[in-house]
Amino acid sequence: MRDHHIFSKALCGLAAIGLIGAPSAPAADARSIAPPLVVKPAHPVNCSLFTRPQYERQAIGGNRARTGALRAQPAMAPPPPPLMSAAPASKAIASGAVAQESRIAPYPYPYPRPQEREQYDGKKVASIKRVADEPVSTFAVDVDTGSYSNVRRFLNEGRLPPEAAVRTEEMINYFRYDYPKPKNREVPFSVSTDMSATPWNASSRLLRIGLRGYDIDSAERPQANLVFLVDVSGSMNSPSKLPLVKSTLTALANELRSDDLVSIVVYSGTVGLLLAPTSNKDHVKEAVDCLYARGSTAGGDALKLAYATARDNFRKGGINRIIMATDGDFNVGTSSTDELKKFVAQQRDSGVTLTMLGYGSGNIRDELMEGIANVGNGNYAYIDSAMEAQKILGEELNSTLFTIAKDVKIQIEFNPAHVKEYRLIGYENRLLAEEDFSNDKIDAGDIGAGHQVTALYEIMPTKSAGWLPERRYPANRVVEWQADLGGEMANVKLRYKLPQESKSRLISRPVSADGLAKAQPPRGDMAFAVAVAAFGQKLRGDKYLGDYGFDNIGDLSGNGGDFWRQEFRKLNDLAQSNSRS
Repeated sequence: MRDHHIFSKALCGLAAIGLIGAPSAPAADARSIAPPLVVKPAHPVNCSLFTRPQYERQAIGGNRARTGALRAQPAMAPPPPPLMSAAPASKAIASGAVAQESRIAPYPYPYPRPQEREQYDGKKVASIKRVADEPVSTFAVDVDTGSYSNVRRFLNEGRLPPEAAVRTEEMINYFRYDYPKPKNREVPFSVSTDMSATPWNASSRLLRIGLRGYDIDSAERPQANLVFLVDVSGSMNSPSKLPLVKSTLTALANELRSDDLVSIVVYSGTVGLLLAPTSNKDHVKEAVDCLYARGSTAGGDALKLAYATARDNFRKGGINRIIMATDGDFNVGTSSTDELKKFVAQQRDSGVTLTMLGYGSGNIRDELMEGIANVGNGNYAYIDSAMEAQKILGEELNSTLFTIAKDVKIQIEFNPAHVKEYRLIGYENRLLAEEDFSNDKIDAGDIGAGHQVTALYEIMPTKSAGWLPERRYPANRVVEWQADLGGEMANVKLRYKLPQESKSRLISRPVSADGLAKAQPPRGDMAFAVAVAAFGQKLRGDKYLGDYGFDNIGDLSGNGGDFWRQEFRKLNDLAQSNSRS
């Protein structure tokens, strides 16, 4: 009888939090997914997900002799203490999930040493292009910043980052520049170009293309329906992981409006709804207090539950987004990366987008998280500090959430009368075929309110010797240089869609050739952008940078500026020190 009572109680507890009774559905078709059965508690915060009996059932597979079973499994470490104070027991009981079950008592439990299982899919540095062969360059914009903050983490740990972890465009786009604001919102961003001499090559020039989206304040932002999908497995039990997730959620709570909705789905060995949709900042902070890491990483239906929650509370004309917080060591119920990306892409078509936030070290799947964010029409950021958490989901919340232009592509055609060779600095994993530019079915990058995008081309004037050797046969050679500096050096085109439209719009801007002859060394804002580009290239081992060193980068970056620019100079000093060790 006693065994029957315990078994019934366990079934009731699991049913109350929606872990049983949910019909399974194939992950391949978003329309066929039935929402998991989730019984929303009377109180929106379900801290009972973290009570002792559930986690012990999870750890030992429901063995009734719990204490003995734990002793019988030496590989299972004791649970860590809560990282923040627990929610009041009365509220956990009121949730109706697992009544009158106490919180896990704190154990002396050291943070585990992370294993080095980080994975990066670095692309080779883009090669030189001859204008006579490939006069057109096309790529999708990228507003991700994860590479910069991840590089910062490596340098602050006293080591250089792997070359594959460095994406130069994300280094450049981490910072803000003095691009003009859009004149009106009919065209959601401004387009500007400027040119300078190249500090590391006296023969070449640097062409900068800058985009700046229009700004909005919090009151203008549409209503938000946000679902946080939080990894609470044992691998998140590190000072650089779950505590920073808590900082991120706290920063978000402070920015919430009264008409926004926030939900929190947690997963480790099991999946549950920790926070039912709420606009109450106190409830969000209470749920944050419940979070701590324990158990294996087997998310199973984690993404299904997150998307089901987002769809159940869908805001037409609003922001509907899942924000996944993980250290990269996650398994969300698909057997391959391609299946996961396909699933996210299908969900994207329903109007629910996905942003990835990476934390900690040892397990980072950088290539997977960035790739998922790209197909999910979200962005990828790496959170290495509480300040970065505040920056992403505090100060830059509107940019992170509110899309003002989607599928933004840039294409530049060089005039062979003035340019013989060129190379795009960065964007190696965002390159597109020339014919993709006009194809509205090709997915590309999105721009949020206030976002900026910077692209740098190093170009070689026709009169210069250039990078590439002269070709033997006259018909294969470039045209002779012409002294017509009043003409066009290139033409820049941009395609974009407004958020609710499916047909793209076109912007076209000629670039005068005057700057080739009149180019001066980079100064001010341009100099800092070039310094960051050189920093990224240096860390990547870019052969085209020559002997240009960290000391040159420090001088070029100038002095003063905001906190982030001053921090960059310190990181450059750290990189220089580490490169000598």
